[in-house]
Amino acid sequence: MRKKLWLTLAALLVAVLVLAACSGSQTAPEATEAPAAAEEAAPTEAPAEEAAPTEAPAAAEEATPTEAPAEEAAAPAGEGPVLTIWADDVSAPVLEKIGAAFTEQHGVTLNVVQKGFGDLRNDFIVAAPTGEGPDILLGAHDWLGELIASGLLAEVSLGDNADQFAPNAVDAFTYTDGKLYGMPYATENVAFFYNTDLVSEPPATFDEVKSLSQELIDGGNKFGYLIQTTDPYHFYPVMTAFGGYVFGKTEDGAWNPEDVGMNSEGTMAAFEWLDGMYTDGLLDPDGNIDGGLLLSAFQNGDAAMVITGPWALSGFRAAEVPYAIANIPEGTEPGRPFLGARGYMINAFSENQLLAQTFLQDFIATDETMQAFYDLDPRPSAWMALADTIDDPDIVAIMKAGANADPMPNIPEMNSVWSAWGDAMTLISTQKQDPQEALDNAQAQIEAAIAGE
Repeated sequence: MRKKLWLTLAALLVAVLVLAACSGSQTAPEATEAPAAAEEAAPTEAPAEEAAPTEAPAAAEEATPTEAPAEEAAAPAGEGPVLTIWADDVSAPVLEKIGAAFTEQHGVTLNVVQKGFGDLRNDFIVAAPTGEGPDILLGAHDWLGELIASGLLAEVSLGDNADQFAPNAVDAFTYTDGKLYGMPYATENVAFFYNTDLVSEPPATFDEVKSLSQELIDGGNKFGYLIQTTDPYHFYPVMTAFGGYVFGKTEDGAWNPEDVGMNSEGTMAAFEWLDGMYTDGLLDPDGNIDGGLLLSAFQNGDAAMVITGPWALSGFRAAEVPYAIANIPEGTEPGRPFLGARGYMINAFSENQLLAQTFLQDFIATDETMQAFYDLDPRPSAWMALADTIDDPDIVAIMKAGANADPMPNIPEMNSVWSAWGDAMTLISTQKQDPQEALDNAQAQIEAAIAGE
């Protein structure tokens, strides 16, 4: 058994040395500090305002701790190497189960430390440079910018099963240097939900969303379409439907932080549509609708149409609200939601990087493990063989709505966007500024934040 392990490690070591020789040195971009009000999470990090199982791009959680957290779990006693993984309560049971097989085959003990998903990133930032961090970290793809800029992540190889991973999930974990820094296992995105008792057919365009909202309110319903008052993450698919964008891209397809699209023509058109919803009385300017209120309104029939994600399914099902799921409506083009990806990253300070690669390639990238992740936490799988077999109609509909999704930008500059973007939405809802003024101000604030001014 041990001989097999060392042969595997030797082969991986040769591969790593070849990669290093070919790729040359890269200089990581400097991290941009997130504004105090702009904590972001992915989609894979479902917005916290909706009581989702993950965190939201709403308010910044940029901790600046000065000392490493105490160890939550002692490494299991025993001879031989120990591989430590930090994971959340959803993934930990699966990892603990396959850890026994890993130990049996390779003589390596798997130490799984369970943490809240919202704590993983900040704890890792503190612990990794001190040598107290895990060898492998579960996380979201949009953490890459901050972690890579801090020199905390090692390149990841998908191994012989590379073609089994969904290209959009792989793209999400690929950084601007063209290297892959995570093995994805799941994705998520929002879609258009509508109450089938109130809306017979899903609206194809946002103009239809507006006219349907007027009909429903005229007929006695409290709301037609409902949106969270200050929530850029859920507003993004409306923006893209009108041609808006956050960052442009370079010729090679990388995100371009020098091309901020907050006051672009398309973004302006989306904000004008939103402004019209408020001025026509179709949205409540004083409601301060957060995620919890939005989901409650949909569940009790006060709202007929919302944009949300798979994290809302359990609540809708429990409430027995009659609903269906459709693609994002069009504006001038099909709306594109953000795509979030979850996966496993390797600590650049780990002394067990080759063991970590072996574990990911041989024990995570398998049909059995990917199925186990899905069974515990149903969401679109990044493992194509599993994704093709999912028969839950809601998950299938959400996957269809995300077929054209944009991976949430994983560059550090994204942290400079959320606060100003959300403020612009607030200024529209309260009618304190017109769209042009609100977006010009947001553009200036974001560009200044990226420039470090």
